[in-house]
Amino acid sequence: MNRLTVLILAAVYGLGGVAWGQPRKPRIAVGGLVAESNSLYPRANPMRESSPVSREEWLHYAAVANTVPSGIVEAAGKLGLDVYPVLQAGASSLGYVEKSSFDEKLNELVRQIRTASPPYDGAILVQHGAMVVDGYPQGDAEVVHRVRQAMGRPFPIVVTHDFHSNVCQEIVDDSDVLITYKENPHLDPKQRGIQAATIIAGMIRGSIKPVQAIARPPMIVNIVYQDTFHAPYKPLVDESRRLERTNPKILAVSVPGGYQWGDVPALGPSVIVVTDNDRALAEREAKRLSDMLWALKDRLAFRAPDAAAAVKDAIAGTRFPVVLMDTGDNIGGGSAGDGTTLLSELLRQKAQGWVVVIADAEANRAAFQEGIGGAFSQMVGGKTDRMHGDPVRVTGRVKALHDGKYVETEVRHGGGRYKDMGRTSVIEAEGSTRDLPNLLLLTDHPTSPDSLHQLISNGVYPQRQRILVAKGTTAPRAAYEPVAARIVEVNTPGATDINPARFTYKNVRRPLFGID
Repeated sequence: MNRLTVLILAAVYGLGGVAWGQPRKPRIAVGGLVAESNSLYPRANPMRESSPVSREEWLHYAAVANTVPSGIVEAAGKLGLDVYPVLQAGASSLGYVEKSSFDEKLNELVRQIRTASPPYDGAILVQHGAMVVDGYPQGDAEVVHRVRQAMGRPFPIVVTHDFHSNVCQEIVDDSDVLITYKENPHLDPKQRGIQAATIIAGMIRGSIKPVQAIARPPMIVNIVYQDTFHAPYKPLVDESRRLERTNPKILAVSVPGGYQWGDVPALGPSVIVVTDNDRALAEREAKRLSDMLWALKDRLAFRAPDAAAAVKDAIAGTRFPVVLMDTGDNIGGGSAGDGTTLLSELLRQKAQGWVVVIADAEANRAAFQEGIGGAFSQMVGGKTDRMHGDPVRVTGRVKALHDGKYVETEVRHGGGRYKDMGRTSVIEAEGSTRDLPNLLLLTDHPTSPDSLHQLISNGVYPQRQRILVAKGTTAPRAAYEPVAARIVEVNTPGATDINPARFTYKNVRRPLFGID
């Protein structure tokens, strides 16, 4: 029986109200401010509150998804907790977060937690871990610090982070427990929610006293090597699971890979170990796993083909489909979704049977105006900036129109279920045949390609195509690996260029392997 199961069973029998002597179930606030800030891109983004929903709607959505709140809600029913949504706000990833809107939303989050009646017995802050705010380089740490200031100790604060988090010492000091996703693609948010709820239940009951330690090797792990299902990162994740499973004193072990487009002092991977009142054990294991990370450095040399080479190789292949990851236009990493580098190469090299998705509301409007079957000839993409290629002329016909909404029923990156790209058109470009159509999907706004239903909902069957372009690096793998003959990360230019040498870092600690 592993540590998590023991805590769940103990909590079930120890938090049942009457047995514990409490007149009510412990009340837990769940909320936070979220941004994965590509602060190397010079743009300020406002922090906006998510559309408010009732507690009943929030609980329903959590029940049908596979997110961190999904895990919290599921565990709460077994642990005797009452969970309540508080403010959740977010900002665009392409740039940093604007200070005044951040302060406004953070003040409101703190107010909702501090003034609740009946009072909350603890909080689970669902953060990302890579938020950069103008004036607060470690935005996530500022959130936790303000909540801690308002609530004091021993008020329990458990924090969850994405795998791509740059974790600083301050957030470890101000939180009781910090847990990050173990998996990339992110298939385990629900499990991390269960873990967070289980630990906070044990804290409230008084059966555990978490202490935590962090170790950070002086390096970056390039995002192309952050696939936790394959070497070189997989053994580290396997060891984190082994420790949680076999050592009853260890409550949680996190090994986030870092987020290389955040120009902050804490840039890079880290190890966070949470134990039950054994600081020496936490520090020792954090240091040991950090040394394991450092030992990987010789396997992390940067290599990736450029667009011309990757397209040429895909055309010459014998097994299809080949998935080309457009890493420089990685939507999940904060890019604009209108990069044209691979589209331009596919047209130039006269490839057949390709699929590309481009976020271009202007060209999309033209397609909707023409209607199904109408002629299409528009300059597509490359309109956000000059980093992602120039607009490309695409000529063909409008094959299909769609509202852009679809449902992902499987557990995929991030655990979300309901997706919306905005209105979507499918253009059958010149050079198409009935067996090998060249298909361009135009959307109103960028949507990370974490689901094959992005294509299937528009009548595009990926396994029938030869070349699929996915604007990401690792996140699309969970969706695309089941149908792909090969997946190739392509070094394309853009806001998420995977080559750190293309950027100027001003705030990171030095020296830092992978940059210096």
